[in-house]
Amino acid sequence: MTSSPATTPQEQTSPAESFSLGRRVMILIMVVLGSTLYATTLLIASSLLPQMQGTMSATQDEISWAMTFNILATAVMTPMTGWLVARFGRRETMTWAVLLFTVTTLLCGMAESLESLILWRVLQGGLGAPVIPLSQTIVLDAFPKRQHGLVTSIFGMAVVIGPVIGPTVGGMLSELYSWRWAFYMVVPVGVLSYVGLRLTLPPDQPGGRVALDWTGFLSLAVAIACVQLVLARGQRLDWFDSGEIIIETFVAIVAFWIFLAHSLTAPKPFLNPRLLLDRNYAIGLVLVLIYGMLNFTPMVLLPPLLQQHAGFPDQLIGEVIAARGVGATIGFFLAIFVGRMDPRIGLIGGFGLLAASGFWLMHIDLNVDMGTLLANSVVQGIAIGVVWVPLTLVTFSTTSAANLAEGTAVYHLLRNIGSSFFISICVAEIVRSTGANYGRLVELVNPYNKTLALPWVTGAWDVTTLQGLARLSKEINRQAAMIGYINAFGLFTLCSAMAIPMILLIGRRAKARLA
Repeated sequence: MTSSPATTPQEQTSPAESFSLGRRVMILIMVVLGSTLYATTLLIASSLLPQMQGTMSATQDEISWAMTFNILATAVMTPMTGWLVARFGRRETMTWAVLLFTVTTLLCGMAESLESLILWRVLQGGLGAPVIPLSQTIVLDAFPKRQHGLVTSIFGMAVVIGPVIGPTVGGMLSELYSWRWAFYMVVPVGVLSYVGLRLTLPPDQPGGRVALDWTGFLSLAVAIACVQLVLARGQRLDWFDSGEIIIETFVAIVAFWIFLAHSLTAPKPFLNPRLLLDRNYAIGLVLVLIYGMLNFTPMVLLPPLLQQHAGFPDQLIGEVIAARGVGATIGFFLAIFVGRMDPRIGLIGGFGLLAASGFWLMHIDLNVDMGTLLANSVVQGIAIGVVWVPLTLVTFSTTSAANLAEGTAVYHLLRNIGSSFFISICVAEIVRSTGANYGRLVELVNPYNKTLALPWVTGAWDVTTLQGLARLSKEINRQAAMIGYINAFGLFTLCSAMAIPMILLIGRRAKARLA
């Protein structure tokens, strides 16, 4: 692994003490604008999946690729941030990442086919990947150490509150015009951030030509991409009855074997496996993988369920997604107080809330009311906000400063991989379970079922006409789909509960280092 933004000698060219107060504030504002773009577009896209599915004439698992492949591209490209900064400099990397992210966001709104939409979403995630890891580093370098606590709080709050506004406004625009305008509204903010960053960020000298371990990087990227393709397309292609799935699985195994063998034998591998000798760090990676699995999954599953099967308009769906951001803001404040205690308490409480919210979702039906959805989203947001701070601190509590940059890259890599893989698994389960339960339920609709002859059982359903059978078939499909979503929420709950025993394995040294 190469040097990271945290190790770039920025202080030599632009000491924080030499900045005026106005310039520091402008840097903070522009960096916040740039760093909120990714989270905002992710949340907006999740609330627009049903509309995009109709426009692109796609199935549910196909349109979910617009989310999963975006997250996957971010995961693959995030570890390259350090090499990009060392090669081109922090200012150039940050500004070009924001600009290219803005351009691809515009192209996402202009996409006319599913293939082009997925292509631009992949480029959007990959080209914008350096923005998040660079943002906080730039902010901390722009302010003296005595102000780091204040600016970190401002930065964190702004990044959390920004995505709250996005889905609400995006839902209103999609309701009034179309889903494309939800992407278009991000473009002016991206242009403003690019111009502001070019004007306010000080020029810096790249660290020189730094070698990138291309063998490790490419083998890892191929392995992750093939696993994602297997998970995304396996259900539609009947898994290993398909030659494509067999080939992708074989390539994934070979690529991962090359990555593993190379990492264990190369003098300077892309990712250093010796970091896993640190117990707290290794457990933290498992927990952040689970955290990534839980973070975005409800935001991908709920919009199609609410619009296609429960009849919710886009604006209300946007409000449900935004409520999660409100909860995350509350969780951010709670994390400040929880952080004064043993961090394991905050982790157990946060994952416990996630398990409770998942169990709650397992008991909703197609008649669910708006209040229930908003309350559940707020609870999920609180849990996400409470977990993130102690999880990050615990993971790196026993990591040396020399390994911190590389450890952070792996940390964010696993978080994004967890999100991408688990979303695909849940969507595949919904598709599988919907088909299986539909087949079981329609077996009960037959002339030999005497219950259907009872008027107080059939109600308004008419099984004697073709139109009546069509309406009944549609209702059976809705109920079968609901069972599939309940199964997916069950997986969500199970993963949340599985994290709690892992937390108990964290070493007590973490508390001492965090005090």
